[in-house]
Parts: sequence; C-alpha cells; structure tokens
Amino acid sequence: MIQIIAAPSFQRKAKKLRTPQRAHLNEAIQSIQRDPFLGEAKVGDLQGFFVYKFKFEAEQMLIAYKLISDEVLKLLYFGPHENFYRDLKRLTK
Repeated sequence: MIQIIAAPSFQRKAKKLRTPQRAHLNEAIQSIQRDPFLGEAKVGDLQGFFVYKFKFEAEQMLIAYKLISDEVLKLLYFGPHENFYRDLKRLTK
C-alpha cells in the first residue's frame, strides 16, 4: 500500500474541518491511496501533479497531490474549485 505524506499546510487546513467534513476528506484520501492514478494528471505549470475531485456536502472539492515515488504520495492542497488552481500554483512556487 502507498504511504501518504501530507504537507503542513494540508494538515493545518484539515484540522479546521468539522467531523463530517473530515470523514468525507478521509474517504477521498483512501480512494487516492488505493489508486493513485484516480485523479486527473495536470499539464503545463502544474505538470506532475494530480487533482482528485469529490463532493463535500453540496460543494465540489478538489485534492492536489503528487507521486514522490512508487510507494510515496504527498498531499499538497485541498479546497473548493473556486481559486483552487491559483492557490495551488502559489503553493508550488
């Protein structure tokens, strides 16, 4: 099974979630862990990153992650679609 590492910013943001929201996030992370290529591979400025989309109550949420090796996956950022890619680019520079 793939080992998951979360970036400090990802961990801080996840801690602020309410319990039901955290459960949805954990389900999405487990799906990614089972199949790391489930997310959409990005191109251009974000080449090498994957984005997985899932529902958070009525809102669509996205998780950005990167495969470090065959056994290690790093969670970088999550949030609603609005401004997601702008914020992700800012984090990766």
